[in-house]
Amino acid sequence: MKKILSKNILFVLSITILFSNCKGTSGDFDATGTFESTEVIVSSEVTGKILKFSAGEGEKVGENEIVGRIDSTQFELKRKQLEARLRSIRSKYQNVNQQTAPLLERIETAKSEKKRAENLISANAGNQKQLDDIKSELAVLERQLIAQRENLESGNNSMQAESASIAAQIEELNDQIERCKIKSPISGTILAKYAEKGELASAGKPLFRVADLEKMYLRAYIMVSQLAEIKLGSELDIIADYGKGNEKHYKGTVTWISDKSEFTPKSIQTKDERGNLVYAVKISVENDGYLKIGMYGRVKFGK
Repeated sequence: MKKILSKNILFVLSITILFSNCKGTSGDFDATGTFESTEVIVSSEVTGKILKFSAGEGEKVGENEIVGRIDSTQFELKRKQLEARLRSIRSKYQNVNQQTAPLLERIETAKSEKKRAENLISANAGNQKQLDDIKSELAVLERQLIAQRENLESGNNSMQAESASIAAQIEELNDQIERCKIKSPISGTILAKYAEKGELASAGKPLFRVADLEKMYLRAYIMVSQLAEIKLGSELDIIADYGKGNEKHYKGTVTWISDKSEFTPKSIQTKDERGNLVYAVKISVENDGYLKIGMYGRVKFGK
């Protein structure tokens, strides 16, 4: 009887341990995924020889930091030519008031003579023909003034239009020269270099890949039934798996939930392995330097 009881006790203990182990291995997470970061592949925007490319793989760079330069000599020479042409055109601008000043003086003189002649005629001491001649001369001078103004303004407008065209070309060259600077669009770490100093870069050729490793994202997949448990801004427990039982715990914040379902990736486990359709979520995690791209991680909803 004692032997039977002992066997029963051992059986119960074995079952208890078995379920305990199952709970520890398959029930210690609600979703799994891999860590990723915001990565940008920076390509050349112009064609030319790479004169400088100092940044190396593993180096940290700041946003808009210049890490290299492509030869911009031809753009700069063309800009100098256009700037000289622009100065030449602007030197030919006519000062309308200054150019028409002599005619205005003659008109004012003619107006004074006309008034004097009218006063003489009023006093029966003047000559009507003389007044008519003055009026005729005044009309001619006024027409000449209008014509001169129109010619000067037309010439200035033409030069102004040409100057605007050249100025636009200079701005375009300035933009091309600026594009010769190799910059990092984000703050991060250079993961890979695809070109070196002395090589010929062509527009669209990848130069380097940079990633923001300070803020990582765990891309995990959850089932429809789990959508009610999280929302944007939810804080979750993240466990980074380093293999051989080594793991670290982090706090993460849900920053994105896909609005479309998809089939479970083969490399991803879900809480219910029978679930085929899942939703992708991204959970932001502050990196302490240990998280790496592609590392496996688990998510707990904090129950």
